[in-house]
Amino acid sequence: MIGIGQELKICHLYPDLMNLYGDRGNVIALRRRAEWHGLRPSVEEVSLEDKSDFRRFDVIFIGGGQDREQKLICLDFQKVKGSALTEAVEDDAVLLAICGGYQLLGSYYQTGEGERVPGIGIVDLWTVAGKKRLIGNVIVETDLIEGPGPKTVVGFENHSGQTYLGAGLRPFGKVVTGYGNNGEDGGEGVIYRNTVGTYLHGSLLPKNPGVTDFLLRRALLRRYGVAELKPLDDMAEMRAHEAAIRRAKTKAY
Repeated sequence: MIGIGQELKICHLYPDLMNLYGDRGNVIALRRRAEWHGLRPSVEEVSLEDKSDFRRFDVIFIGGGQDREQKLICLDFQKVKGSALTEAVEDDAVLLAICGGYQLLGSYYQTGEGERVPGIGIVDLWTVAGKKRLIGNVIVETDLIEGPGPKTVVGFENHSGQTYLGAGLRPFGKVVTGYGNNGEDGGEGVIYRNTVGTYLHGSLLPKNPGVTDFLLRRALLRRYGVAELKPLDDMAEMRAHEAAIRRAKTKAY
């Protein structure tokens, strides 16, 4: 079991630009849940033109944003942060990327006008703007969640981009209700090493404590070689989770 007061370093990438639908709440949930587990988390914000060795962080988070913000970040990735972030991912730092941040992990995003906006290319995926907007509440089944709790993940998606995974990559989960990556193959998000990409806003982590603990365990295993966490009382989180499931099931897709 991890001792009381062990340090956990969290990086919030582009907090001023990528914060759609309450994505900042994911950083709040990471920090608070780490504290409840007896850890000593700290959060450092990194934005445009800031250089950093991302390997020194345990968890890195980037949220979603509009097309304008994504283009700004794309340029910053290419000129300033791309290689350092890639090195951190390959060094098994934990990375959670939501919606626009998820799309930027891939090789490109192709707009409806045919323009290809280059991504950072960390993960073998690509995104093409579709004619139909994929929007609504989502239920996903995943095998990543440990323990006796539900193996479902709930959230809210709102994207016109349709994302496709390269050979050998596995999705974050299987869509039960909603559209997921592209509305075609039944997959939602991606898992690559300790990187999780997903379209789920909401924000994701407060309603899905099993996902939060999955990220924390991966981060602790990388840094300390131990991944055990003490059990927590998740009654409030599970009520929110179950309410989101009921809401998602009221909409026919």
